Amino acid sequence: MREYPKMGKEIFHAVMPGFICLTLFLWILMIPIHFGPSAHAKNYIKIGLLEEPKTLNVWLATDAWSGKVLSQIYQPLYIREPKNLDLTPWLASDHPVYDPEKLTYTVKMRPAKWSDGSELTSEDVAFTGHLIKTLNVPRYLSSWEFVEKIETPDKRTVRFTLREPKAIFLSRTLTTPIVQKKYWGAILERVKGSEKPLLEVLKQKITNPISSGPFVLKEWRKGAYVFLEKNEHFFGQGQQIAGYRLGPHIDGIIFKFFGTSDAAVLALMKGSIHMFWWGLQQGYLADLEDRENVKIYTSEKSALYYAGFNLRKKPFDDIHFRKAVALITDKHFIVKRILQGYALQADSIVPSSNAFWYNPNVPRYGEGMTRDERIRKAHQLLKEAGYTWEDPPVNAEGEVVQGEDLRLPDGREMKRLTILTPPADYDPQRAMVGIMIQEWLKMLGIPATSKPMPLGSLIQQVKTRHDFDLFVLGYGNLSLDPDYLRNFFVSKNNRPKGWNTSGYDNPVFDRIADASADAMDRQKRQKLIWEMQEILMRDLPWLPLYTPKLAEGVREDRFTGWVEMVGGIGNRWSFCNIRPVKKSD
Repeated sequence: MREYPKMGKEIFHAVMPGFICLTLFLWILMIPIHFGPSAHAKNYIKIGLLEEPKTLNVWLATDAWSGKVLSQIYQPLYIREPKNLDLTPWLASDHPVYDPEKLTYTVKMRPAKWSDGSELTSEDVAFTGHLIKTLNVPRYLSSWEFVEKIETPDKRTVRFTLREPKAIFLSRTLTTPIVQKKYWGAILERVKGSEKPLLEVLKQKITNPISSGPFVLKEWRKGAYVFLEKNEHFFGQGQQIAGYRLGPHIDGIIFKFFGTSDAAVLALMKGSIHMFWWGLQQGYLADLEDRENVKIYTSEKSALYYAGFNLRKKPFDDIHFRKAVALITDKHFIVKRILQGYALQADSIVPSSNAFWYNPNVPRYGEGMTRDERIRKAHQLLKEAGYTWEDPPVNAEGEVVQGEDLRLPDGREMKRLTILTPPADYDPQRAMVGIMIQEWLKMLGIPATSKPMPLGSLIQQVKTRHDFDLFVLGYGNLSLDPDYLRNFFVSKNNRPKGWNTSGYDNPVFDRIADASADAMDRQKRQKLIWEMQEILMRDLPWLPLYTPKLAEGVREDRFTGWVEMVGGIGNRWSFCNIRPVKKSD
């Protein structure tokens, strides 16, 4: 080391430790710090999720968060195209060919590979169906149990023979995610001799799912993120499908978990995520709409929120009473005042967004009426059915007044009606809807109380114990195939834990519903589905209320090319279409 003058040495030894620390600190600052995988890579989109996926085992996954990740990995033969929601070939190369005499569907497949480079063939499709039927996989069995035989004439052809005609074969069976025979066959072989093979398969912890989709799992850091990387073997790369030239045009997806919407929305505002894949509540929208570089996409949903009656008890078994409740319930008020316009009025069990299956000609109770007109009409309806009041809601002069003490046609006093709703901290809109229906019924002289309760307890009381008068619930993600109409209302499902929660029993409906399940002709089936909606809206086991709109936020300064469709921009088409925004010079 160079010699210094005495005074210089003292200064050197005094300042050198600090200089070394400062230099080391500056050197550390120059090292890239990775908060997650390649955080500075321009072509990785960061997407906020409210919660962490529960599993990447496709047979076990029932939560929304797992589904969002798995939809980028496992692919079906057919998916819905964005504009008309028609089924379009995906892994399949063309539409299925139906032989009505043999009850067979023949599907041709595109050339495709798995993410490990091996070929994806008809054997994988046949194995997927075999696994579901052999193990009785709960989520998928109902879509496969009527498939009698699956043949593979060659590696690009699969032929399904049905035991009986089933309309859901196209919309459910052929949209099942396909898994790799080599990977899952080994698992199936290991559990074959166990006492409960299905349970063993569901317990499998899948850490390296073999992908046929646009992305493949690279890393899952528990509690932090899931990192998907572009699948170089994706069959759709560069293909023109349904009018879209597919990518992906990005290098990967980083899913980050936030736990609260507040944290995720703040991250979106700051630009540390580029999309929040969840519906935005109205409270966030004003701030986000004013935020530079944030764009809000508003989409229709295949969803239904409704009031359900218990037809097993009086007076809810009386159609006159149910119609009076329908007349007094102001859906327009609910949509405009409670939901601030971020919903559509629902007039049928099938949402209007599902245009082909939705019947626009069903009865609309109270449509266009004022409050007083609704009360007069409901009062007249109940009066003609034999109901009486201590103080009727319409007096002798025809004026609308406060009704009191409704009595049933047999002279007994009407007991207090309880409206069950989810709690306000879970869903403030549905809780408020319950309160408003309570107040409207009171105007008619019907004693009513809105009672919020934990969602799990509410479902238990409605679906298992059938111990309720009226409830407000919803389905936030209804299938685009309307077979749920049959499941929700066919009389054989009127049992504890059955789908027919209201106890609806109509032999005519049952007959038409069963015919709709077997109708292979789409136009004939549409006619049956429309007829089912007319019957249901005439009998009113449920009163449809509204279909919420879906608002989603993205950073438009980072990625462009989002594809809008029913259910939102978070779809396969978007992630195969988005690309980085080009920076201007």
